[in-house]
Amino acid sequence: MNTTIRKIGNSEGVILPRELLDRLNLRAGDSIVIVQEGEELRLRRTEDTAEEFERKMKIARERMKKYEVAYRALAK
Repeated sequence: MNTTIRKIGNSEGVILPRELLDRLNLRAGDSIVIVQEGEELRLRRTEDTAEEFERKMKIARERMKKYEVAYRALAK
């Protein structure tokens, strides 16, 4: 499938064809990651599972508790 890099405002981007978006169940606002593998670019869907989200939140809570005094001082 060929497409062209286009000017979009002050940026440049690639427009994905509707049939591809439908086939992959992607919509505007979905997150993807661009991975460079040698000379190739690959798009991958990013989906934080509930378990991954909870793992990240646990780490955030631990850090917030550990550095609570510093965060309070910075918040003033």
